[in-house]
Amino acid sequence: MSTTPASVAESPAPRNSRSRVILASLVGTTIEFYDFYVYATAAVLVFPHLFFPTGNETTALLASFATFGAAMLARPVGAIFFGHLGDRLGRKTTLVASLITMGVATFLIGVLPTHSQIGAWAAVLLLLMRLAQGFAIGGEWSGAALVATENAPKGKRAWYGTFPQLGAPLGFIIANMLFFGINIALADPEHPGIASEAFLSWGWRIPFLFSAVMVIVGLWVRLKLVESSAFERTKARGEVTKMPLAVALRDHWRALILGTFAMLATYVLFYLMTSYTLTFGTRMGLDAAEQAAAAAGTEFDASAYVPGLGYAYNDFILMLVFGVVFFGIFTLVSGPLADRFGRRRTLIWVTIAIAAFGFTFVPLLGGGTALVMFFLALGFTLMGLTFGPMGAFLPEMFPTNVRYTGSAIAYNVSSILGAALAPIIAVALWGLADGSPVYVGLYLTGAAVLTLIALILTPETKNIDMDS
Repeated sequence: MSTTPASVAESPAPRNSRSRVILASLVGTTIEFYDFYVYATAAVLVFPHLFFPTGNETTALLASFATFGAAMLARPVGAIFFGHLGDRLGRKTTLVASLITMGVATFLIGVLPTHSQIGAWAAVLLLLMRLAQGFAIGGEWSGAALVATENAPKGKRAWYGTFPQLGAPLGFIIANMLFFGINIALADPEHPGIASEAFLSWGWRIPFLFSAVMVIVGLWVRLKLVESSAFERTKARGEVTKMPLAVALRDHWRALILGTFAMLATYVLFYLMTSYTLTFGTRMGLDAAEQAAAAAGTEFDASAYVPGLGYAYNDFILMLVFGVVFFGIFTLVSGPLADRFGRRRTLIWVTIAIAAFGFTFVPLLGGGTALVMFFLALGFTLMGLTFGPMGAFLPEMFPTNVRYTGSAIAYNVSSILGAALAPIIAVALWGLADGSPVYVGLYLTGAAVLTLIALILTPETKNIDMDS
């Protein structure tokens, strides 16, 4: 199917009510992103100590981030698997399967033995569960986006498409506030800035185990869905393809490539604003690290240490949550903008702003608390404005019979180029600049330039007929 604009066909009344569509697309992605953020927080706070005790703090952090990024490698595999099911069997069945897979993997992380109990096998098991998480989320997003957009009223597809996107900031807030509360409850009064023994022993497991409750709620909502009329009409016409992946690669390869790079800046910004800023914000400064080592009676190698801003975890997580509120607000704001001005035009202007934002890392992150909070608010505002329209933009690039597969592959291959590498590249660039985030900002600017090129080459999708 060409992505050249065509007349919008009048669609019959949706088979799912507006409230059911919004809730089903929102609840599932909130759970999926909650599970992902729980892991991301633990990758900074817990896993380097419990699963990768290398003796070198930076090496342990990189090993922990490597497992975080490994999930992104599994996401395209999940996109192909769940995309095949979604285009062959329907959206509803696939969404339920992906949610169960994610929930089971996250719950099992909460009961894993650590390195002190089974040695290197702990890291292996953690990696396997992380790959299962990535596999599941590879099929989750596209299904939720299709439920929203294929059931949207005329002229409101981008607005409906923002609700699965809203799951990202909501999942972040729930996950991190739960970690925050547990950390406060189990804090060591003598060392308030350091994770307590109780937290490292069992407290960190609670958010992973809690995911089981959220999954049950999500399943209850999704099992009430009715299959979208767009898919049912494609099925009735006999146009369901036996090999969606082959058709997508053969007939829609250009849309796959452009969609992948259209998401690149979004992903890089996403993970720099969450994983990297949490690491940079909570890493002790050089003087504080030297004093901590002296107090512990251990040798300190200043040449191998990468300093950060030195905020206590609890303080910085509240700052992050403050920023993520802007993420949620502007995710919703982006929908009406994209419906009025078009997805392509909206995203082009936001991407230009992201490229400029890359030059603010040093002056803002290097300043005081007020400047850091302004940096977080600005970055997450741009995150909402670029992430929101993607819920409609990527699905609109593909016809119904390969829409699940095509949008899932573009979305998740981009996760490898952007999200899988972003935390690792950021830590490496951070060390290369002796603790300055200057190169990290330039990395974001470079990603934005690539996204801008892809958007310029992509036709507007606002007026396409999604029943074709």
